[in-house]
Amino acid sequence: MAEYDADVVVVGGGPTGLFLACELGLAGVDTVVLERDLDRSRQTKALNLQPRSAEVLQWRGLLDAMGESMYPPLPGGHYAGLLLDYSVLDTRFPYQIGIVQADVERALEAALARHGVEVRRGHTLVGLESGLDAAADRVTAVVATEGGEYRCTARYLVGSDGGRSTVRRATGVDFPGTEGRMPAVVCDITLARKPDGVAEEWALPVFDPTRPDFTFLLPLRNGLYRFVFGGPYLLDVDRDTPVTAADVQKALIDAFGPEIEVGEVRSGSRFIDAARQVSAYRTGRVFLAGDAAHIHAPLGGQGMNLGLQDAFNLGWKLAAAVQGWAAPDLLDTYHRERHPVAAAVLENTRAQGVLTWKDPDVLALRDAVGEMLAIPETNRMLAEKISGLAVRYDLGPGAGHRMPDLDLGDGTRVAELARDGRGLLLDATPGHRFASIAADWGRRVRYHATDTADLSAAAILVRPDGYVCATGDDPERMTAALTAWFGPRAAEN
Repeated sequence: MAEYDADVVVVGGGPTGLFLACELGLAGVDTVVLERDLDRSRQTKALNLQPRSAEVLQWRGLLDAMGESMYPPLPGGHYAGLLLDYSVLDTRFPYQIGIVQADVERALEAALARHGVEVRRGHTLVGLESGLDAAADRVTAVVATEGGEYRCTARYLVGSDGGRSTVRRATGVDFPGTEGRMPAVVCDITLARKPDGVAEEWALPVFDPTRPDFTFLLPLRNGLYRFVFGGPYLLDVDRDTPVTAADVQKALIDAFGPEIEVGEVRSGSRFIDAARQVSAYRTGRVFLAGDAAHIHAPLGGQGMNLGLQDAFNLGWKLAAAVQGWAAPDLLDTYHRERHPVAAAVLENTRAQGVLTWKDPDVLALRDAVGEMLAIPETNRMLAEKISGLAVRYDLGPGAGHRMPDLDLGDGTRVAELARDGRGLLLDATPGHRFASIAADWGRRVRYHATDTADLSAAAILVRPDGYVCATGDDPERMTAALTAWFGPRAAEN
């Protein structure tokens, strides 16, 4: 009998969990995904890929598979409904990609099938019997199905099971933050009729400061619309109260007049702009990612993107631990790196939330912020934050920034070299003198000699998640970085 049922169990089959499982499957890690729902949700949920998420998916060759599901790109983003110009961003994707969450999930699940990763639908985590203690050698999960309960053991377990995470509750980790003050409804609907000029094309949300509430109607495909509405008048409505056609019709008429009529409410849910984040992303052998680790208002369209990048950071580190070459503290860098990133997103969504209040003083502040966004430096700063491109990790001098997808002058691009999930050593030193050093890490790091003058340093070492972890032409320093991030030399492992 095998010691474990799987190397890693991922709880939650949304974008975060599926992308994490893709990363693990790519590395050859035996992975199982447990998803409570028998079928994928009918609700469209998230609607965009920010530039950094597009880069991440392109690095793994996954973005092209989503092409037919994409809407026309939007050349910018928004900050509390104030437009941001993305054309100034240094990326191959200076725009947002419109795509519904379900289509992202389909593409990721297809990739999982190619990796041989099993997605068990209708399998609900009930609790954890082991794995929370620092000395634990395994995680034991209790899982319920229609046929009864069973136990699943693994080296590690990741909870990516959403804002009401069962895994998070099982860990007992603190989930501090702020209570919500602005409730809202999000629903997918059809329209029996609507006035001309209303919701004719894919667009960014617009906030009308003259209205006491807010609404946003967006056309999707096949006669479907995304409708969001809310305001303080919903504060007394319980979050679990069903969204009815009457609720939707009233909000539509209030926003667009009597000439609009709801046809069918396909799906609907209620949310509030609470902002919370766990105090620890790791408890023993259990990790949290995506909405299980942090929740915030959807302002700026950052939610799914934040979760995808959690997965990109954690996946290769878990693979290293399973395969036995991870440095002792490698898994702990997941919390150290990703916790501050999510904290910054919670902070900016809370700030955006304030700018949407219908208070005269706030409206004056909103006008002032709008004027500041006309300053190129201010626009760039906020555009980089919302797009995810501003993320940096503290990885030492000359490191910690994302590696751009450069053309290397020999018919290859950096992203093409990253498809296999290994680290990457780009060597532009005279005589390419790092070739012999890199050979000792060949199974974990891809070596590429180049004569391009576009590199920012003589040699650049890139982690599997696309962040630079060492630069320069010093062999001792590069060897130390290879050891720190990719374990001992092959002969020593």
